[in-house]
Amino acid sequence: MSKREEARRLAQESIARGDATGWFEELYRRASGSWDRVPWADLTVNPFLVEWLGAPEARACGSRCLVVGCGLGDDAEALSAAGFSVVAFDISPTAIQACRSRFPASRVEYAVADLLAPPSSWTRRFDLVFESYTLQVLPPAARSVAMAALASLVSPRGRLLVLCRARERGEPEGQLPWPLTREELETLRELGLTELSLEDFLDDETPPVRRFRALFERR
Repeated sequence: MSKREEARRLAQESIARGDATGWFEELYRRASGSWDRVPWADLTVNPFLVEWLGAPEARACGSRCLVVGCGLGDDAEALSAAGFSVVAFDISPTAIQACRSRFPASRVEYAVADLLAPPSSWTRRFDLVFESYTLQVLPPAARSVAMAALASLVSPRGRLLVLCRARERGEPEGQLPWPLTREELETLRELGLTELSLEDFLDDETPPVRRFRALFERR
């Protein structure tokens, strides 16, 4: 069984039990340090985040940053190195322990937390909220809750950066990870955010994967 097939099986079993997110900890726990068993654990910074950090719009953000579903911490560390004061969280205690072990001298504040029920102290606290590939592994009901939570975390004049797989409305979702549509991202407008940009592109994987990189602001 491939690592992606194993992740899909764990997700299906967890979702069938009514737990949309419990499988993340199970996946990290089973990997037990062999992080190549986690499909998204590349142990390097997301290249689409690196590209964005070099753009002028990144420098227009404030200093307080939240990284959603931080996994093994590479993106959080890159944002910290870029000058942000970073809080990074994951629902998996094993993943957070790995972050602290991998980056023992880090300035990032790593925390175990649930995007579906984030701490109330985080409400409208962050100048930049970065969400990469988390929404696309949540079923529809949980995804709606997660999007509302994401919007709630953005401070006045703060921004939300989303990276995700993309599809047209009416195209089949296929298997996990489930691509998002433009219409789904547009619901963030109803949650008080304004769309600043939405890039629709193909990456350099084989075969290429269509993705969105979307930036929103609370005005």
